[in-house]
Amino acid sequence: MRFEPGALERLTMPQIGARLVAACMLALAPCAFAASSSSGNTANAAGIYSCVDSTGKRLTSDRPIPECLDREQRVLNKDGSQRKTLPPRMNAEERAAAEERQRQKALAEATLKDAVRRDRNLMLRYPNESVHSKARESALDDLRRGIAASELHLKELQEDRKPLTAETEFYKGRRLPYKLKSKLEANDAQQQAQKDIIAQQTAEIARVNALYDAELTRLKRLWAGATPGTSGDGASVPR
Repeated sequence: MRFEPGALERLTMPQIGARLVAACMLALAPCAFAASSSSGNTANAAGIYSCVDSTGKRLTSDRPIPECLDREQRVLNKDGSQRKTLPPRMNAEERAAAEERQRQKALAEATLKDAVRRDRNLMLRYPNESVHSKARESALDDLRRGIAASELHLKELQEDRKPLTAETEFYKGRRLPYKLKSKLEANDAQQQAQKDIIAQQTAEIARVNALYDAELTRLKRLWAGATPGTSGDGASVPR
């Protein structure tokens, strides 16, 4: 409110007081309106909670209803329309079960992610069956060479034993000399070691073949268009 120069001198004290009161009310009106709007928005944002308790009684409140924490609560707008639904709070056992489900879900997702990575790497390494077959033969060749070397050594040891065996004929019915006995025992031990190596290498060949067979089965599905990380029917591949 503005006063013209000299206007105050022409007004009485009651008139001046009335005009000051009016000016204050005008100044405070926007604040009151803002406060009212803010209060209305807060109430509207909170919503109305509604549920039916264990006795069948319908309850309403402007906040979550303690009597219905074990059951579903509806959150309504001011016009009665449903805004959302609050699920019931879980007890300790339910919470543990939910956490276990979440853990299993995370584990399954990680397993699937790993399976996808493995399959993609497999296809990058072996774009076709010819490349895969060459890799198999390369892996087997090292093992076969190891077996051949052991077999050759075994034959040499068997040849070395022949004169030792012949020498024992002179000691029939008598104790063998310590030196001859030691040579025989050493030869037997070396032959057994080579036989063990051959058995291990043979078992490794079977393991490598089984591995490449499984890879080839998987690769054929992938080459045919199966989604990485899943079997041919879309199920996730166990690892």
